[in-house]
Amino acid sequence: MKNIRMKKSLGMVAALSGLLFLGACGGAVEESKSTGEKNGDTVTMKHELGETDVSKEPKKVVALELSFVDALEGLGMQPVGIADDNKKDMIEKLVDGKVDYTSVGTRQQPNLEVISSLQPDLIIADVQRHKAIYKELQQIAPTIELKSRESTYEENIESFETISKAVGKEDVANKRLQEHEQTIQELKDTLKEEAGQTVLPAVVRDTSFQAHTSSSYDGEFLEKLGLKNAVESEEAYAEMNLEQLSDINPGILILANNEGKLITDEWKNNPLWKDLDAVKNDKVFVVDRDLWTRFRGVISAEAIGKDTVKLLDNKTK
Repeated sequence: MKNIRMKKSLGMVAALSGLLFLGACGGAVEESKSTGEKNGDTVTMKHELGETDVSKEPKKVVALELSFVDALEGLGMQPVGIADDNKKDMIEKLVDGKVDYTSVGTRQQPNLEVISSLQPDLIIADVQRHKAIYKELQQIAPTIELKSRESTYEENIESFETISKAVGKEDVANKRLQEHEQTIQELKDTLKEEAGQTVLPAVVRDTSFQAHTSSSYDGEFLEKLGLKNAVESEEAYAEMNLEQLSDINPGILILANNEGKLITDEWKNNPLWKDLDAVKNDKVFVVDRDLWTRFRGVISAEAIGKDTVKLLDNKTK
């Protein structure tokens, strides 16, 4: 019995020693991690696909979505590479002027070889478009994947805040967001006579009418200005025909048209179209599709707000 008790005691001592050893190792790991943060070598960024260690205050950033270009512009930075769909004029419109950068191809299929040649410190990718190439991007440079395409307005603001942390400009972001909130409130005050009116933003193509619901970027933003989206839905977009549009009957229609032939061209001679409140009250507006449906961001939202005021103010005078 004594031998059995002795063996049990020795086993407990060994187990306790092991736990103490593991605890010490764990403490060393935590201390090492803390030291890394203290030295300011890297910042661990949480994003849609996990965590990524990013160099503090990266200088060479590649942006694979237009809203990320908007965010960097709002933080006083310009990316070295942009997925611009090979349309430099679109980027110049987004940032309101000339910008020196290298095109890395399209947002849908960015050129990994070109991205690698830029030797970036940070890549900002869209979780919907670029999830499949996340590992390849990580092999080039630290990559964070955020919501952009089909993001809501609030999700876009969250992405802006994440980007500001990743590039070491949180103070700039806080100040910019305070200015943004003030601008939005001023725009909302200007639109107080239109408050509560139903509005429906939509993308019009040759064979489709795609309504942007209360869960879309522009739909949610217009509600922030005091308008009410005509389609409440958890889905960002809703394809509809003229009969469905007639049933909804929004007071304001904001159309971001494709180039060329449009489905609304066929609808305009239909009595259902002519009977829409927006049509009868001359509140059907055609807007810049880049600004209203592609750019997204703090700067772009303010431009959309000012555009909305201009459009509606002209109709109330």
